[in-house]
Amino acid sequence: MPARAVARIRLVPWWLRVLVVYVLARAVTTVFLLVLAAEQPTNAWTAASPSYAEFANIWDARWYGFIAFSGYPSELPLDDTGHVAENAWAFMPVYPFLVRAVMLVTWLPWDVASVVVSVAAGLGAALVFYRLMSRVLDADRALFATVLFSVAPVAPIFQVGYAESLFLFLLLLALLLLVDRRYGWLFPVIAIMSFTRPGALPLALALGLHVIYRWFTRERDPFPVRERIAAASVTLFAGLAGVAWLGIAAIATGSLTAYTDTELAWRAPYIGRVELIPFTAWFQSADWWLGQPLGTIVVIALIVLFGLALLSPAVRRLGIDLRLWLLSYALYLLAVFFPQSSVFRLLLPMSPMLGALAVPRALLYRVAAVAGCIVLQWGWLLLCWRIDGADWTPP
Repeated sequence: MPARAVARIRLVPWWLRVLVVYVLARAVTTVFLLVLAAEQPTNAWTAASPSYAEFANIWDARWYGFIAFSGYPSELPLDDTGHVAENAWAFMPVYPFLVRAVMLVTWLPWDVASVVVSVAAGLGAALVFYRLMSRVLDADRALFATVLFSVAPVAPIFQVGYAESLFLFLLLLALLLLVDRRYGWLFPVIAIMSFTRPGALPLALALGLHVIYRWFTRERDPFPVRERIAAASVTLFAGLAGVAWLGIAAIATGSLTAYTDTELAWRAPYIGRVELIPFTAWFQSADWWLGQPLGTIVVIALIVLFGLALLSPAVRRLGIDLRLWLLSYALYLLAVFFPQSSVFRLLLPMSPMLGALAVPRALLYRVAAVAGCIVLQWGWLLLCWRIDGADWTPP
């Protein structure tokens, strides 16, 4: 790009640049969704060829709608074998209740209001993501990282009836506050985030590691007593917030394992009824998908490759705090998540890793990266969002 054009772009306010990027990205995704909606056959949620808003509210979006209007069951539903069945306790209340509030104010129907909230929260997430990247990268790279964020393979989730947009906005805001060491403001953000989607526990781990790191580096980077107290307090708060929903579900249903039993119901179709044993689900999933010994080999290889990525120069330039988050969230997924097609969506909280992919400045690389993301976005929609008979690849 000519130097004069680059200089003119830099005169545009940062928020306007991000807005343009986000709107263009959403326009591309909207075309994809409209094309797929027109070809979508009749399914469990919609008739054939649904409208955009109807098509954007299938899969788990229906659970959020149920929660908004009916709340949570006081008695856990059971399947034919007597085990806890899939139910609303797997989903947290902030997003559906926020959409319900928007409905009351605007008179919009649920399908439309849910998309409006998601798109708006996605824009907020993109704006905060740019500010976060600008703390560790120059303006050019921070903007390109935001481009990748906006066109990521799972970016369609920003404009459907899912809580990811809102959760990402809150998570990225929390990471920005952490990088800026504004510990006091983390309390309200974590409080809301912890009832939007699971994520407070890995943030608590990242905060704890941050406190330890600052303690051992306090000679070259002062760690005053006031900041120690604030950082330690918010770490404890995040840990408690991370298990609060489990406690609420237990009290409301009378079952101490209400939440975990509910979550296990979603993996039962793959591997049957199993106990929740930390750090085993990835190996169970790999065995189901790939068999042995290939499954175990692939999981170990992924762990090694991720560790090497964290040590790479491109990731190291993201700074210690973002790397601690990436490590903490990866450990969280490894401990509790059962990998299937939803794994792509659950990798969204690792979006700061995109900053490493934004480091190269070569035009050919950047064009190829954006084009690759858009192609993969179409592939994700075909594989995970479109419903094609007996579907084993939910988003």
